[in-house]
Amino acid sequence: MRYEDFYRQSIEQPEQFWAEQARLIHWETPPQQILDQSRPPFRRWFVGGTTNLCYNAVDRHLAHRAEQLALVAISGETGFTREFTYRELHREVNVFAAVLQQLAVGKGDRVVIYLPNIAEAVFAMLACARIGAIHSVVFGGFAAHNLALRIDDAQPKLLIATDAGMRGGKVISYKPLVDAALAESRSPPPHVLIVDRELDPLMTHMAGRDLDYASLRAQCRGAEVAVTWLESNEPSYLLYTSGTTGNPKGIQRDVGGYAVAMALSIRTVFDIAPGQVMFSTSDIGWQVGHSYNVYAPLIGGATSLLYEGLPTRPDPGIWWELCEKYGVRTMFSSPTALRVLKKQDPAWLKKYDLSSLQWLFLAGEPLDEPTARWITEAIGVPVIDNYWQTETGWPAITLMPGLDLKSVKLGSPGLPAPGYKIKVIDENSGEEVAPQQKGVLVFEPPLPPGCLTTVWRDDERYVVSYFSSFKDLLYNSLDWAIRDEEGYIWILGRTDDVINVAGHRLGTREIEESVATHPAVAEAAVVGVHDELKGQLPIVFATLKQDAGDGAAAIALAMQQCVVNRLGAVAKPSRVYVVNALPKTRSGKLLRRLLQALAEQRDPGDLSVLDDPAALEEIRRALARGPQLGG
Repeated sequence: MRYEDFYRQSIEQPEQFWAEQARLIHWETPPQQILDQSRPPFRRWFVGGTTNLCYNAVDRHLAHRAEQLALVAISGETGFTREFTYRELHREVNVFAAVLQQLAVGKGDRVVIYLPNIAEAVFAMLACARIGAIHSVVFGGFAAHNLALRIDDAQPKLLIATDAGMRGGKVISYKPLVDAALAESRSPPPHVLIVDRELDPLMTHMAGRDLDYASLRAQCRGAEVAVTWLESNEPSYLLYTSGTTGNPKGIQRDVGGYAVAMALSIRTVFDIAPGQVMFSTSDIGWQVGHSYNVYAPLIGGATSLLYEGLPTRPDPGIWWELCEKYGVRTMFSSPTALRVLKKQDPAWLKKYDLSSLQWLFLAGEPLDEPTARWITEAIGVPVIDNYWQTETGWPAITLMPGLDLKSVKLGSPGLPAPGYKIKVIDENSGEEVAPQQKGVLVFEPPLPPGCLTTVWRDDERYVVSYFSSFKDLLYNSLDWAIRDEEGYIWILGRTDDVINVAGHRLGTREIEESVATHPAVAEAAVVGVHDELKGQLPIVFATLKQDAGDGAAAIALAMQQCVVNRLGAVAKPSRVYVVNALPKTRSGKLLRRLLQALAEQRDPGDLSVLDDPAALEEIRRALARGPQLGG
């Protein structure tokens, strides 16, 4: 089918379109109503229908592909590979579900999963889905404070963790972070289930609270756990994303709409059919990891590769070796990972047979044209950028090689995906701008299946955060964009104070609050500046309560450590400038955009809003002499 016809039907006849797509999954009870939008901007898809994500991802494939590989968990760090057929995955998920039930976890209970990219993380997610529990996976790179915030918001019945992960050959202990988070938390769960990888011989257990998964697994061997059928709009999982307030937002996903979106996108966007192989290099703690490491490939009856480690370990050819070994058809990664590989010996790309590889998808941050050209020429397959957010759950702007591949335009993620009614509008008037003019990217309601349904336990925040900026309850993506004459969209960057570091969204407010925990800091401003490798890096401008003299460098180093301690290494500032004043408006608002422009050596624009021009010169002097930390 032509893309134009497919997309037009999704916009003009949404109920008919999505009723047809709903046939891609199993419904225990058919939907009674395809779309209910009686309470905008909220909407409900497939009302009255009952289904289950785990059943669609595992059980329904047993009749036809029980002996096909479902999951391959590879660790470039430990050197171990574990392979699971659909029958073996079904067995492991049932056992894990039985363990959860033994710990009194049931329908509607939250389970926080703090694991790296290991098979047990997938078992845990699917086991929660099987019994109707709501999982919330927290990225393993987050520090104790960040974990504590998410625990307090989700109020879980159980936390699942491990003794340690590994990165670059270095063991990263998880258990001390868990202990610190639970000590800080106001709502700690009664139990912590430990998947012991025997990487940290110094790991300690708290009697009564900490339980060993291997022991409980042995007790539950052979268990069969019945599927809990959920109404389509019940919550399936929470995934927290950075917010400009400093408090993470619990993005809430439904069951039926998400399952349908995964089934549709794995076929039409990623061109994966049952029995084929997909390799997503994402961490399981991010949205891509949820959707395209776990749910979509399995719902589609495919084989999913799960990889722990760096793209250069044990060597820079590891990803391409896996593509050859398993016959990967579609690979999904990030521009940052490709820029890392670009620095390696090009011989690694010629060493392996990549004839099975048809598509390389990239997302999470803007794809620069030089990297796109380099990898396209290097591997000889189309490189397809796509745009989406944690909130959307699947690509909102993309090309669709599984349906009708349109021309690739380097620098653009492509065209709107089915169900996304997209506009680029003027930030002041709210009117649609002409082609090639910059505006704010918005989506007209109703949001399609798969998108967030609300913010966990905070409907008001959902409305205020996403639908209050413009008339007609338009969803504000908080991204600048341009649309060309052919409808292709180009993403230009954020309109808010969230920065993108190697595909990881970080709120500048979160980093500022961490810096401000240092007793010498009076005020801090954080901005993201362009970086050739990671897209953006956070830098800090801070004023002190009193002149530190020669001790400024030590304080700058301590500020950096404050961020690492609270948020994790992913948020570590690359530079810290200690200054005497920060530029503000007359109403006292920090001018972060001015700081960013000066740091990137760009024109700062209109300076009439400045309260004190001397603050501008102070920043210019600080940038000229260099940071107290970094370079």
